[in-house]
Amino acid sequence: MTADERKHRIEAYLQRVEFASLEELSQHVEASVSTVRRDLSVLEAAGGLRRTHGGARVVTPKSDEFAFSARDAHQLSEKELIGKACAELIGSHQSVILDAGTTVYHVARHLEEKAPQIVTNSLPVANLYASANKVEVILAGGVIYPRLGVLVGPMTVEAFSKMRADVAVMSAGGITLEGVTNSHALLIDIQRAMLKAAQKIIFCLDHTKFGRQSVSPLCGLDMVDTIVTDSQAPAELVNSLRERGVEVVVAPAAQVNGV
Repeated sequence: MTADERKHRIEAYLQRVEFASLEELSQHVEASVSTVRRDLSVLEAAGGLRRTHGGARVVTPKSDEFAFSARDAHQLSEKELIGKACAELIGSHQSVILDAGTTVYHVARHLEEKAPQIVTNSLPVANLYASANKVEVILAGGVIYPRLGVLVGPMTVEAFSKMRADVAVMSAGGITLEGVTNSHALLIDIQRAMLKAAQKIIFCLDHTKFGRQSVSPLCGLDMVDTIVTDSQAPAELVNSLRERGVEVVVAPAAQVNGV
């Protein structure tokens, strides 16, 4: 592969995932980290990307597919219902890891009265509790990724690797009997660190995530304690998950209609 071909592949990959670490880019183009670092310097000078701590991101993404506000508009009533049902599973004064998913944000909206200690890399969750006296929020370090409203990168992974919590409330791109997957590679390592940090794992997944398989494997069903979903989740898959030992909490349809 020539240097120009390598830089073109780096640019194309970043346009697809929007942010990537040096190690991820190195594996993608089958070159050393030092070579990729030099390529990024050239590409940054051309104005197409911006280097960050441990990686790079595109300056002008092609779409807002992953933007927080755009994603939050999908299945909004179901997300609010799932958020409320999930919050009921959290005990008072527990330590809770919240990832940057939009459904998880709706969990956060119902937690204040339980006075939890929240650990998150979600900027919207942090902003939600900016003036809340009952909630202690620990915001993980890392690189701000504005379009996702999230902190990412090696510093974020390291922060969660050193955390311990009672519960982790997480989102995903899809779930099948093979396990849980996610669609954005840059979040996978962070979520894996969250899984290891918590005693109990809860996934909040609306019905569109059931039977769907995203690009990056996250974990097997053995890592999942509870799934909270809405009443439109396919009954056959819900029953199969329960047979595998996963607790599935389905919010009642009457509340969906009333939201």
